[in-house]
Amino acid sequence: MLETLLLNDQQSAAVTFGLNDDTRKTSPLTMPPPLLIIAGAGTGKTNTLAHRTAQLILSGVSPDKILLMTFARRAAGELSSRADRIVEQQSKKGNRQYKPVNLSWMGTFHSIANRLLRVHGKSIGLEAGFVIMDRGDSADLLDMLRHELAFTTTEKRFPKKNTCLAIYSRCINSQQCLNQVLTQSFPYCREWEAELKQLFSLYTQSKIKQLCLDYDDLLLYCYHLADVPEIAAIVRNQFDYILVDEYQDTNLLQAGILTRFFPTGEGLTVVGDDAQSIYSFRSATVDNILQFPDLFNPRATVISLTQNYRSHQSILDLSNALLSEGDEGYKVALYSEKKSGEKPKLITVEDDAKQAEYIVEQILAAREAGVDLKQQAVLFRSSYHSDRLELELTRRDIPYVKHGGLKFLEASHVKDLLSILRWADNPKINVSAFRVLKLLPGVGPKLAEKTLQHLELNQFDIDCLEKWKLPVTAQPLWESLSALLVSIHHNTLPWHDQVDKAAEYYQSLLEINYDDHFVRYGDIEQLAQISQQFPTRERFLSELTLDPPQSTGDLANDPHLDDDFLILSTVHSAKGQEWNNVHILNVADGNFPNEYSAGDDKAIEEERRLLNVAITRAKNEVHLIQPLKYWIPEQQRYGDRHVYGGKSRFLTEKILSLLDCTHYPSKHTTPENLAQGQQVISDIREKLLSMWE
Repeated sequence: MLETLLLNDQQSAAVTFGLNDDTRKTSPLTMPPPLLIIAGAGTGKTNTLAHRTAQLILSGVSPDKILLMTFARRAAGELSSRADRIVEQQSKKGNRQYKPVNLSWMGTFHSIANRLLRVHGKSIGLEAGFVIMDRGDSADLLDMLRHELAFTTTEKRFPKKNTCLAIYSRCINSQQCLNQVLTQSFPYCREWEAELKQLFSLYTQSKIKQLCLDYDDLLLYCYHLADVPEIAAIVRNQFDYILVDEYQDTNLLQAGILTRFFPTGEGLTVVGDDAQSIYSFRSATVDNILQFPDLFNPRATVISLTQNYRSHQSILDLSNALLSEGDEGYKVALYSEKKSGEKPKLITVEDDAKQAEYIVEQILAAREAGVDLKQQAVLFRSSYHSDRLELELTRRDIPYVKHGGLKFLEASHVKDLLSILRWADNPKINVSAFRVLKLLPGVGPKLAEKTLQHLELNQFDIDCLEKWKLPVTAQPLWESLSALLVSIHHNTLPWHDQVDKAAEYYQSLLEINYDDHFVRYGDIEQLAQISQQFPTRERFLSELTLDPPQSTGDLANDPHLDDDFLILSTVHSAKGQEWNNVHILNVADGNFPNEYSAGDDKAIEEERRLLNVAITRAKNEVHLIQPLKYWIPEQQRYGDRHVYGGKSRFLTEKILSLLDCTHYPSKHTTPENLAQGQQVISDIREKLLSMWE
C-alpha cells in the first residue's frame, strides 16, 4: 500500500477508499463504489487526486484502464507528473521495479470526447476526418449566415455574431429549448426567436455539409454516442477507474456523458467543491455535485477535506460564516493549523479614485515589507472595475499583468495560418477557405465565393484549384498557395514539413496584410515549433483548438523591463490561484452580488460563492473595499457620472463582526477638533431653533 504519512486522515481515506493490495485481482463487479471528494479551497485537492491515481497504479491497475478528466490540459499534465513522482518514490522505497507512468487517456472533457468520436464516430455515421472549429470560427460562420439570411439589414438591430453563438452554446450545453434560454438569460433577444431558430438550423446544416464540429458539438455528439448500447459497453470495458477533477464545473452534457457511459458509478471518483461553483454563465450547474450522492444512492460515499493549507484561521472564519448563511451546498467548515494572522479588513472609501489610491498605498507598503508584487493580487467582479486602478498604476509606473488578455488563437495572424492548414486538411471548410482567399491582393468576398463554388462543383477535389485563375495581382501568390494546399492535402510533404512550408508561404501574405508583421511572425515561428510535438496534422489541429497556448505578441503593449508585477484578475480567472495579499474591489450591492442576479435565488447563491472564492485566494491578508460611489460605463451614456454603492447584502452583522472595519483615508479625532466640532453644531442648532421663535 502507498505510504500516507504525507497525507492527513481525510486525504488518506479518500486516497485508499475501496482499494487494497488485491485491486488488480478485483473483477468489474466489485469495483469501488462511486466516491465524491468535497475538497474545500486550499485543502490539497490536486495532491489527493494524484495520490489516488498513484495508489491505483501501485496496486497493479494498468494506466491504460484509467480515465482522467480535467478542465485544462495543464491540470491533467500536473496530475500525471505528480502521480509519476509518487510511484517512483514508493517503488524505490519498496525495492520494486519502477516504470514511468503514462496515462494514455487523460485530458479535458472536450479532448476525451474528440478521441472517442474519432474512434467510434463511424458507428454513428460521423466521418473520422471531421474538423474542429474554435469559437472564433464558429462566430464567423454564424456571421456569414446572418448576412446570407439578410438578418443584418433588419430595421431593428439583430444580435451580433458573438451573442448568437452564446445563445446557441447555452441551448446545447444546458439542454434547454431556445425559448427558455432567451427568457432566462437573453431577454433582450426574445423578439428574434423565430429568426434565431432559422439561423441555428442553417448553422447546423452548414457544419454537417462542411464536415465540421464546434466545441459544443464535441460534447453533444459524445453525449448521444453514449446512448448506443454497443459503444457504451466498449467504453465501459475499456476503463475500470474514472477520475474527474473540478466536478462542480460540469454542465448537463458532461455529467450526462459520465452517467451514460458509467451508469452504476463503479470505479468513479469525482473531486470538487460546491463552494467554488461559479461558472453558470458557461452552463455549469452546481446541481451535478449536489445531487451526486442521490444519483448513485445508496452506494455513493462522500468524503470531505476540511484542513486548509493556504490561509490562516481568521480568513477561514470569514469564509465559513459567509457560506453558512447560504441556502444550498455541503457547508464544509474549513480549519487551519495557522491560528494567527491579520483579521480581514473592510475598507470604506469615498469613490473609485480613493479605492485606487488605497490599493497602491497598500501594495507598495507590502512590497517594502518584503512581499513581492507578484504575491499580491487585485480581484474584481467585472473586467471594467479595474479601469481607474490601471490608470493609477500606469501613472505611478507600477508594472502589472491583467489576466484575461488576447488569447493565442484569437490573434488574427495565427488564425490565418491555421486556416491554410484546415483548408488543406478539409476542402469543405468554407470559413477557413474564405478567410485565406481574402488575404490575397485583389480578392474580395464575391471572388472568394466564386472560388468556393468552383471547388464545390468539382466535388471538393482540391486538385481543381490549381487550374482556377484569379486576377493578375493575386495569381502568383495563388499559384503557390494552390500547390501548397494540394501537397499538404495529399501528404506529398511530410507532416513536420507542412507547417514550415505553410509558414514560409504565409510570410508574404503577412507582410501584405499587417503593418506590424515583424512582431506577428514571432507567433508564426512559435506555432511551427509547437507543431513538432504532434505526430499528425489531425492531432495538431484538434489539440491546438481544444487547448491553445495562452499568450501572443499580437498587438501587445511594450513589456515592462521588470521581473516583478502586480496581478489584476477577475475572480473567475483567479480560481485555483493563491497570493499572499488579496484586494477585492467594489464589495457593494450591484457588484457583490451582481445587479443581474437580483430576484434569482440561485444566482445570488452563485454570487456568494464567487465572493468566497475571492476571499479564499489569500494566504495572509484580505482587503474588501467598499466605495461609497463609483463610476459604471452603462450610466455614462445617460449623463449620470456615478452611482452610490449600497451595502452588500452579504455583509451581515455576523460577517461584519469578523472584519476589521475602517474608513480610508482615516479620520483622526483629537480633543481640539472634537471641541471645535461640538461648538459648530451647537451654533447651527441655535440658529435653526431661532427661526421659529
